[in-house]
Amino acid sequence: MHIEKNVTHSIVSTLLHCGKSKDGLNARKDLQHLGLRKELHPTTKGKRTYLPAAPWSLSKNEKKIFCKRLFHFKGPDGYCSNISRGVSVEECKVGGLKSHDYHVLMQQLLPVALRGLLPKGPRTAILRLCAFFNHLCQRVIDIEVITVLEAEIVETLCMFERFFPPTFFDIMVHLTVHLGREARLGGPVHFRWMYPFERYMKVLKDFVRNPARPEGCIAESYLAEESMLFCNEFLKKTTNVEEKPERNVEYVNSSILEGRPISAGTSFTLTEMEKNIAHLAVIQNTAAFDHYVDMHLQYLQDSNPRCRRDATYLWSMHSKNFAAWLKGQISITSDGHEDIVKWLAYGPRCTARSYTGYIVNGQRFHTYSLERQSQNSGVYYEATAMCRSSAKDTSQVVDLVSYYGRITDIILLDYHVFYVPIVRCNWAVKGNGVKVEDGFTLVNLNQSQVSFQKDPYILASQAKQVFYSSEDGSSWSVVMRGASRRYSKEDVQSGNADIIGPLPVDVDMDTEMDEAEYARSDCEGIYVQE
Repeated sequence: MHIEKNVTHSIVSTLLHCGKSKDGLNARKDLQHLGLRKELHPTTKGKRTYLPAAPWSLSKNEKKIFCKRLFHFKGPDGYCSNISRGVSVEECKVGGLKSHDYHVLMQQLLPVALRGLLPKGPRTAILRLCAFFNHLCQRVIDIEVITVLEAEIVETLCMFERFFPPTFFDIMVHLTVHLGREARLGGPVHFRWMYPFERYMKVLKDFVRNPARPEGCIAESYLAEESMLFCNEFLKKTTNVEEKPERNVEYVNSSILEGRPISAGTSFTLTEMEKNIAHLAVIQNTAAFDHYVDMHLQYLQDSNPRCRRDATYLWSMHSKNFAAWLKGQISITSDGHEDIVKWLAYGPRCTARSYTGYIVNGQRFHTYSLERQSQNSGVYYEATAMCRSSAKDTSQVVDLVSYYGRITDIILLDYHVFYVPIVRCNWAVKGNGVKVEDGFTLVNLNQSQVSFQKDPYILASQAKQVFYSSEDGSSWSVVMRGASRRYSKEDVQSGNADIIGPLPVDVDMDTEMDEAEYARSDCEGIYVQE
């Protein structure tokens, strides 16, 4: 995907190196090509002509904001390299990034970094291009969607021609028109892109010890490594060989149901209320007890007329009495139930263990209090909850609700013969803590957690990793989501198997062209020497 790298580099270079350009002649030719020479009414001062800023140019302050957003970005473990090393906030420059960093920059960071900085016309064009590459690089692609993208990318490039200078366009920008047809004929892009080969080239370069004989060094080291791998596979069948554990892979542990901790544990004692809240979160989110949840709800409706009339009261009584009712239904000595179900119904001990790091479902999680170069504390969870249109609405319906939060603690509950991992989170309050602007989901995680005091936990296996891009002086953060390294049939069938980037931008081309401005009055222009 060198096309994506070159296009991303061209966009960033155009945005950051405009304004005080030394090449005033090229700037004047660009404006003359767009037919703006007569419309701008340049004011002559001596032998210099002032040209207003182009629509794609950023002011000094906007350049600072753009670079700060990239500099302070922290992604999850293994998502990308440290992008801040290639960003200079003082000089407003971006360079020295790897190929995969440009891939991440195009599909995730560029739309977020440009949020609210450019006029609507050029910003929409960039968002459409980012959405095109994002859909193109999915692990699962739809032929019908690709066909639509082929038509949309032509319109997107037309928008670039209206707003960006002719010097921006080269052969790489033109080749994006053919990428949709290539994906339609060749299948998913990740089977054909160059990232695996570029990574292996780094391995081969490390083999070189004598710069005068690079081929010999590579051949000798490659044969030595291949011989060691052969001996390692042979010794596995004859002797016990202890291998280094792979990164972000949880190993089967008979005492822990899911995942594995990656930090030292600390024992602590739960209060009776904390134990009941944590236990209720476990049994209500375990698939084996779904039938018992329905049974208990029906039992409450049959025994209490108020539960039939008021759904809020019904769920309140269910949360209060479900654990005790379930323990009476499933006893340790009863037959016909699995041992795991029996011990879960019996309840946990008061003692538990707390961790700052955990790996589950192929993803690495850390608590928010842990200071790291990567951001592994963001979680996303979809739950079935009772919803209503307003506070005055008494009729409630069951709907799927999305929650965003940060992990504050990772706990292993002791169920006597095994441990169940749960995570405690600070959640964004639905309503005034979550909003959607310009296709981005924004959350405020600094609000009061009073509404989540009785339900702050989820199972570790239910946590999906997200990460946040925040701005200086603002409590709102943009939600982004990376791809899991684990292959899942459920994700493939649902079509959410890879990166979830900016939402598709639907633009009325005629309206956009009519409302677009071809010069910025709020940005510093340039003087062209006559």
